[in-house]
Amino acid sequence: MAYYRAAAPCVPEQPERIGVLVVNLGTPDSPSYRDVRRYLREFLGDRRVIDTPRLLWLPLLYGVILSVRPLRSARNYRKVWMPEGSPLAVYSDRLTEKIGARLSALLGDGVRVSLAMTYGNPGIGPAIDAFAAQNVRRLLVLPLYPQYCASTTGSVFDAVTRALQRVRWLPETRFVNGYHGDPAYLDVLARQIDEHWAAAGARSHLLLSYHGIPASYVAAGDPYQAETEATTRGIVERLRLREGEWSHCYQSRFGRVTWLQPYTVDTLDELARRGVRSLTAVSPSFAVDCLETLEEIAMEYRERFLSIGGQSFSMVPALNAGDRHAEALAGIALRHLQGWT
Repeated sequence: MAYYRAAAPCVPEQPERIGVLVVNLGTPDSPSYRDVRRYLREFLGDRRVIDTPRLLWLPLLYGVILSVRPLRSARNYRKVWMPEGSPLAVYSDRLTEKIGARLSALLGDGVRVSLAMTYGNPGIGPAIDAFAAQNVRRLLVLPLYPQYCASTTGSVFDAVTRALQRVRWLPETRFVNGYHGDPAYLDVLARQIDEHWAAAGARSHLLLSYHGIPASYVAAGDPYQAETEATTRGIVERLRLREGEWSHCYQSRFGRVTWLQPYTVDTLDELARRGVRSLTAVSPSFAVDCLETLEEIAMEYRERFLSIGGQSFSMVPALNAGDRHAEALAGIALRHLQGWT
């Protein structure tokens, strides 16, 4: 058996095309224990995600975590599961379709847009193979992570390069590292928050809760914290918020190590002590709604805030497959395609 996969043959009638691979983290195929365990095994087994020596981490992962955590995670997934499937998968697929429609309207038959997941299905390898069959010779990878992080964006790069390692005819490849400061993205996000307040009839304290990472990753050079803070500044400026009207924090701690602070749960407690009674939460690190936004923030954090004196807690939906979101991402893709089109 040949080591390298055969290249798709050149077909004179088939033009060379550009492929845009939109990538998100991934999700279990179902909220069952087995599927959640399979997903967590792949996700937590990635060294980009858990940078602990394998001799220490793997026995803990397989001996304890994968025996216990899938039960709780499966229960939480069932709370948010949609008739069409996982929210992350459903919204990512819809968003990719809209990005594809916008790029096709501009570039015609010369572009193909597809969705893939770093973990789970649809996989990055099959997506790249499908591109090759459509004579895609130039590949743009667009991870759905506004802020660069080695644990997320870096994992996409690893997965793409693994998929390309055994391809005989490599496509010319470009990679979008992030878009945390993109004006169009920030405009859409600020408008989403403003429209949420308009529907509610009033503004309230804005809680900007980002997914956390271990503080040691930032100390080792990861730019994630700086980029989340830049995103917050862009939103605050657009909404003309004053000091004391917003909070920046990090959620989703895992394990006993120190993660980026302030923690969202501690921020909720502090705001309640200060007398803040109404909160609007938004999570700008997520392009689409998922378990962390729909269950952790909108359910767990809401319940916590109301139990310690809060009177109202609302969650701004992620940008999901909104038209403005798709237009902003299509614009980012077009800038990275310059010289190819």
